[in-house]
Amino acid sequence: MTPAGMQGQDAYRISRVIGNNFVCITDADGHEVILRGLGIGFKKQPGDLVPAQKIEKIYDLRDPEKSSRLMELLGDVPAEFLDVSTEIIEAAEKAIGRRLSENIYITLTDHICFAVERLRTGVDYPNQLLWEITNFYPSEFAVGNQALDIIEQRLGYRLSQDEAGFIALHIVNAEIDGKMSDMVRITELIRRITATVQEYYGVSLDEQSLDYGRFITHLKFLGQRITQNKYSREEDAEFQGMIVRRFRHDYQCAEHIRDDLQQAFGIHLPPEEMTFLTIHLHRLALTMGITEKEE
Repeated sequence: MTPAGMQGQDAYRISRVIGNNFVCITDADGHEVILRGLGIGFKKQPGDLVPAQKIEKIYDLRDPEKSSRLMELLGDVPAEFLDVSTEIIEAAEKAIGRRLSENIYITLTDHICFAVERLRTGVDYPNQLLWEITNFYPSEFAVGNQALDIIEQRLGYRLSQDEAGFIALHIVNAEIDGKMSDMVRITELIRRITATVQEYYGVSLDEQSLDYGRFITHLKFLGQRITQNKYSREEDAEFQGMIVRRFRHDYQCAEHIRDDLQQAFGIHLPPEEMTFLTIHLHRLALTMGITEKEE
């Protein structure tokens, strides 16, 4: 990634020195961009040039507030923590096949720093959602485990499986570009919904099936829409009526979910969300062999 309007340059002019390995430049659009490279800030001053070939990573955070927060964080934590989180983020993006919200550079770096500090001081912080994270977000949890290896190799500290779960939550949160507190609530919503589904159909869900994975993904983004109060708006009454008629048994499960969320959290699922939830429930039930193809 090259800063806007600066492609093909041989060198970048420093606007601010953050540390020995981090400097800030201003691109052609007036945005501050952070550059990382071994020793690029050592004994440098604003106005000095950094050769392009020495740049290892460009943090082009387009949100000025996030860029400022990242620079502030770099002033408080050792630079190697950002290096480690960058390696983890790049591994996550490769594993899940999508770009993550740039805010994760701040939140994950900060989290890893505090996790290491807790380990050094003997403070244990158990992850109460570890089972849910492991089962609902297996790809992200696999990256979380990979992150433990990266942290140990780069920083010399072996964090616990609880931390693999926390890192996985940060990754999931960056997928939907939400708040970490929302991600905890979303995970609890998914737990409640899957429990309702298993009770309604009288089976244990096959966590290895493709449709289960699709169902959890749907619930993850449904949870995002719930927390942000931004629901789907596919106002097609004819289509909704067809789904209710054809998949009546699955729609009744969706009604159980709707009523439970209403009673427990005051959440009201609109008809559009009920339609999509029913379709995913039907696919899931077909995979489990517990519903007919068409009713």
